[in-house]
Amino acid sequence: MTAETRGSARVVVASTSAAAGEAPDTTGPHIAEWLRARGFATPEPAVVADGDGVGRAVRAALDAAPAVLVTTGGTGVSASDRTPEAVAPLLELELPGIVEELRRRGAEHLPAAVLTRGVAGFAGSTFVITLPGSSGGVRDGLAVLEPILDHLLAQRTGDVGAKNGHAPRR
Repeated sequence: MTAETRGSARVVVASTSAAAGEAPDTTGPHIAEWLRARGFATPEPAVVADGDGVGRAVRAALDAAPAVLVTTGGTGVSASDRTPEAVAPLLELELPGIVEELRRRGAEHLPAAVLTRGVAGFAGSTFVITLPGSSGGVRDGLAVLEPILDHLLAQRTGDVGAKNGHAPRR
């Protein structure tokens, strides 16, 4: 499947230190490459400071109507970690089981993984998920998405039958 048929994806990185040029962004490029490998046209990640900038970046990304929007960072418990608060009001349909599975998988390796406050769901036809800012949290999140992303997107568009070789539902 080509990017033309898969659509686009966007990545927003919430990292005050990366936005200020004080630390490299290590998770955004990994997510973007993962999305590209699955056929999504994905520009370079938008890197913004934690806090209010995340909401603006997410809304701007949603304006492009991507099939998928992944954020990384800002899901912890520090005072500046506000990504879930910026994203949750934009979701029309929440999918808490996806984040529950992310926490479960993460806790197998790192007990503190249960502290992530991420959210997942749909804003219109865009699937949105907020992943932790750690490389392990991103790895676990992408592993959770790997077997379900195609089916999830097909269900939202009503094209489940076409994915399985049948005519799309109308």
